[in-house]
Amino acid sequence: MRPVIGISSYGERAAWGAWDVDAVVLHRAYVEALEQAGAAVVVIPPTHDEESVDAVVDRLDAVVIAGGADVDPEHYGHEPHETTDRPRYDRDRTELRLYRAARDRGIPVLGICRGMQVMAVAAGGHLEQDLPSAGYGAAHRERPGVFTEHGATFAHGCLVSRILGTTATTVNSSHHQAVADPGTLTPTGYADDGTIETLEDPDAPFVVGVQWHPEMSTDRRLFVALVEAAARRSVATEHA
Repeated sequence: MRPVIGISSYGERAAWGAWDVDAVVLHRAYVEALEQAGAAVVVIPPTHDEESVDAVVDRLDAVVIAGGADVDPEHYGHEPHETTDRPRYDRDRTELRLYRAARDRGIPVLGICRGMQVMAVAAGGHLEQDLPSAGYGAAHRERPGVFTEHGATFAHGCLVSRILGTTATTVNSSHHQAVADPGTLTPTGYADDGTIETLEDPDAPFVVGVQWHPEMSTDRRLFVALVEAAARRSVATEHA
């Protein structure tokens, strides 16, 4: 049985065929990465009905929180910076509820870019809203829609370093915000300029956030590790 993994999605205006409407969309790369790693994938839409998020999570073996627009700083008590994206209210509420519901149920979580930032906010932390104006040295996004490569180092023995088999690698970034305060989560990786690149909960079998975009690379090890963790959790639940 393939583990069933839910991934959050965007609520955006989109056009195809004869239609130009509000839509639920997601870059196919996320789905392909999970399927190639052995998962059956469920796309979770932004919703007004937060209780429905709990009902979906009850049926999942793991959760992925995808990248996308900036988290509304209202969720961590800050005023918006002039560069911060317009709020995606439904998506923010859905993903914060999604993360908390997954944690309450003890199922594995992987947060990607914005997804890691959602994890930090849900854990009581806050974000740096604009890295360039805050004086960070590395170019984490030269322009929207284009990935920038830079180095990242990881704490010896952390989950990400064990999965990747190294304490240093090159990652692909496209973001202008980053985690400033991780809340109750633990930073385990950094870019050369000090930007937090990975967050983990060392008390959980698999709760990981990465600031880069593994779905846009050929390296599937993070997704394989998530699927394996989801499968272990599913078997343990069946035998409980």
